[in-house]
Amino acid sequence: MPPNPDPLIIAGRSFGSRLLLGTGKFCSNQAMADALDSSGTEIVTVALRRADLSGTRDPFANILEFIDPKRYLLLPNTSGAMNAEEAVRLARLARAAGISDWVKLEIHPDPRYLLPDPIETLKAAEILVKEGFIVLPYINADPVLARRLEDIGTATVMPLGAPIGSNRGLRTRDQIEIIIDQCSIPVIVDAGIGAPSQAAEAMEIGAAAVLVNTAIAIASDPTGMAAAFRGAVEAGRKAHKIGLGSEAFKASPTSPLTGFLKGA
Repeated sequence: MPPNPDPLIIAGRSFGSRLLLGTGKFCSNQAMADALDSSGTEIVTVALRRADLSGTRDPFANILEFIDPKRYLLLPNTSGAMNAEEAVRLARLARAAGISDWVKLEIHPDPRYLLPDPIETLKAAEILVKEGFIVLPYINADPVLARRLEDIGTATVMPLGAPIGSNRGLRTRDQIEIIIDQCSIPVIVDAGIGAPSQAAEAMEIGAAAVLVNTAIAIASDPTGMAAAFRGAVEAGRKAHKIGLGSEAFKASPTSPLTGFLKGA
């Protein structure tokens, strides 16, 4: 295949797809694997608490057996961590198990809204970056925090569009646009995206990529929905690269009528 003329670059590594997929909530691991294939994704995030790190082939934590490490970058995440200490411990476990030096940093102590803790996230990111991890932190759409994380060396920032699994779209669009404007590292919109049109919207405003899980996993046809998101992300990126037309208060005719009416 010819090289992708517009790759996603994270920490010096090139990816052809700008759609990242989560692996939770699928009805089966095989359904998840089929959706990954249909989506075209190259980065797959897995909660470490769902993965067998013991090497004993635990049948209740065998998700890694359905993800080909030669095809996908496995991005372990620290979902479930309540503070920086727990998140760092999970990341170190993943590295020790030989999974990855890449980590999606998630710290959300509130079980009702699952909103990320900015203080503990920054604290954990500082530790992990110093230890050589490639850190992709999940955050509130906070432009100040995003700049702080970039300053300490995270590979991306991943602001939420809406609470995890809510399918409410880009409720934080204004703040995300500020983050995109201010950051020189990739901005990946994570959480809340519930429809392909919302993924396209995120790409149109300049996000480098989006991460989707629930909207695909709970669909009646996850494989088909994954393909729909793939097309939406590609279309949104193309639109952003070309440039969207400016908004206008008054109507503007698409076909000039002057002359035609006079001639008639």
